[in-house]
Amino acid sequence: MAAIDAEEKNEPDRAAVHRTPDNDPRSLSQVFKDLSLSATAPVSFNELEDAFTDRSFAALLTFFAILNLIPLPPGTGVLTGIPLVLVSVQMVMGRESVWLPAFLRTKSIAPDRFRLISDRVVPWLEWLEKFIRPRNWPFGRKRGDRWLGAFTTILGLSVVLPMPLSNWLPAFATAVIGIALCERDGRLLLAGVVVGIVSIAIVTGFAFIAANVFSYLATFLPF
Repeated sequence: MAAIDAEEKNEPDRAAVHRTPDNDPRSLSQVFKDLSLSATAPVSFNELEDAFTDRSFAALLTFFAILNLIPLPPGTGVLTGIPLVLVSVQMVMGRESVWLPAFLRTKSIAPDRFRLISDRVVPWLEWLEKFIRPRNWPFGRKRGDRWLGAFTTILGLSVVLPMPLSNWLPAFATAVIGIALCERDGRLLLAGVVVGIVSIAIVTGFAFIAANVFSYLATFLPF
């Protein structure tokens, strides 16, 4: 037992998903399955936070990003994007646990809709989990969390912006980065960062065009 403890202390960045079964937290796909099977009432964000306690900030980041990839009523991107920003900012701050304000903790997802989300997401996660593993990770644990938290904060703000079709790609990039962060997979991280940079460039371009259009139209308005 002492040898095992010493080995774990010498490998602080090793992904939890590859530890011994007794200490192995559930995979993201398994968390979704368990929540889906037990969902007989609306699933609150507070329950989601509790469900991910055996994972990390990265798992919650991934979940809230995935919410933005599912077709939802118009305008909900603002609500589902706020947790992305909050979780990311707390990663930058180096907090040990996630804090969500009361108005978000009480928000919930209908069980039928949650099962629909789970049915769409679980096969994709299970497929991806076959390939991801700890490799080529460029950061120490806390330093990586903080740098990536700063980057996903920008992506989260892009999701929150009320611009048509502007939130899907930043949310996708955040989900990929979150999964890479969970497993310390440097190759997947690189893919997520590249997609994130492209998405930020696109959102910035849309914002610049929109600002110029409004400025042009304002010249025709009487004052």
